[in-house]
Amino acid sequence: MDRELLSQLLTSYGATSIFLFIALQIAQVVVSPLPGDVTGLIGGYLYGPVLGIMYSTIGLTIGSWIAFVLARFLGLPFVERIIRPSSIRKYDYFLEHKGLAISFIFFLIPGFPKDTLCYILGLSHMRTRSFLVISTTGRLLGTVLLSLQGSSLRNDQDVLFFILLGVTALIILGGYFHVGWWLRSVLKKRKGSRPALPPPPQPQPERVSQPPDGGAEGKQG
Repeated sequence: MDRELLSQLLTSYGATSIFLFIALQIAQVVVSPLPGDVTGLIGGYLYGPVLGIMYSTIGLTIGSWIAFVLARFLGLPFVERIIRPSSIRKYDYFLEHKGLAISFIFFLIPGFPKDTLCYILGLSHMRTRSFLVISTTGRLLGTVLLSLQGSSLRNDQDVLFFILLGVTALIILGGYFHVGWWLRSVLKKRKGSRPALPPPPQPQPERVSQPPDGGAEGKQG
């Protein structure tokens, strides 16, 4: 959907647009194909950096919680309808080793598919409170950057917009580099700690059976 068209649609509802925007942020996490980058920009464009951050954070937190709860109660068959099983297995390997730490880094990286991560974490043993903390705080950096970018577009601050865009690109590159480095280290450690295979059993020499001793006893008489 075009950013200008969506902005006009929301502003046409007046004060109610705030609730519509929060609902839009919830929907884009749970079911909507709208990319989160677009809605984050719109929040800053319509409401400014402070209110844009606040409204986006409310909607994203509620939407993330709904996705987490849906996965927890409906289980793997439901999540596999939304996410490819290969992606689930890949994330599951990450989370098995560095659950909270790597999840927070994933949420921190702008542009990372965080909505997918919410469903996958719902399948894990992570507590709801821990999930809400890392998802809300981790998303905050991307929300701030997008809201500031949207506000700079509204105020025709092109230089600020491109500076923020550059900062976002650097964070994305740094985040993916860190994740790639961490994955290589985990794979190396896993390979080094893998127990050696036991030697194959040696064949035992065949035992030749001897005929039993004995003969016919002589007759006495």
